[in-house]
Amino acid sequence: MENETQTATADQNTNTASTQVLGGRGGIIGVKAGMTQVYGEDGNVLPVTVVELKPNTITQVKRADKHGYSAVQIGFLPKKSSRVNKALTGHYKKSGQPGFYHTQEFRVDADKALEGFAEGQKLSAEFLKAGDLVDVTAVSKGKGFQGVMKRYHFAGGHKTHGASVSHRQIGSIGNRADPGKVFKGKKMPGHMGHKKISIQNIQVVKIDLEQGFILLNGSVPGPKSGLVTIRKAIKA
Repeated sequence: MENETQTATADQNTNTASTQVLGGRGGIIGVKAGMTQVYGEDGNVLPVTVVELKPNTITQVKRADKHGYSAVQIGFLPKKSSRVNKALTGHYKKSGQPGFYHTQEFRVDADKALEGFAEGQKLSAEFLKAGDLVDVTAVSKGKGFQGVMKRYHFAGGHKTHGASVSHRQIGSIGNRADPGKVFKGKKMPGHMGHKKISIQNIQVVKIDLEQGFILLNGSVPGPKSGLVTIRKAIKA
């Protein structure tokens, strides 16, 4: 009974541990809430993107001797237990949640940076403060199947002198008998957007850990409610 009580107490302490700050570049996942504007210290208006900071739960700590590299796996946006299969339920068991909609890893240089981390703990954005530069990664808005004028800003065809029903055509795409083919990489109609995009050196205007939001100067890729990964700027 004493061993069982000690084990239960240890598990409870792990799940209720204080938030941790990831070493190195750091990293946190948030949700894009939209854009607004605030006044800077000089009185100028700054366009800012609001990123909501929701709990980042550690689901697995990976070490070099066992997994081949050092990293912290993060679960984001909890799922209901009825929507998680048995394999993932077992994987997420130590985190204290039945499952997550999004899982992501933050790598670190060595196992030393993983000291103090355990499954079930929460990552904190305390490594950021106003004025810092960060790199932001998100998936851009999807535009569907688009033509070359929208996708690559082609000029289009003539709008006069009998150019009927060819105003937005791509035009010639090939050459003569030599080489007699269309080269790979030719700009043509196709799926536009919905790509992973990173923007470097975005300035943090304000961060409020109590209310759970961060203001980033300028625009951030992706639609509202899209996931945003924020790291310390690598080229600051």
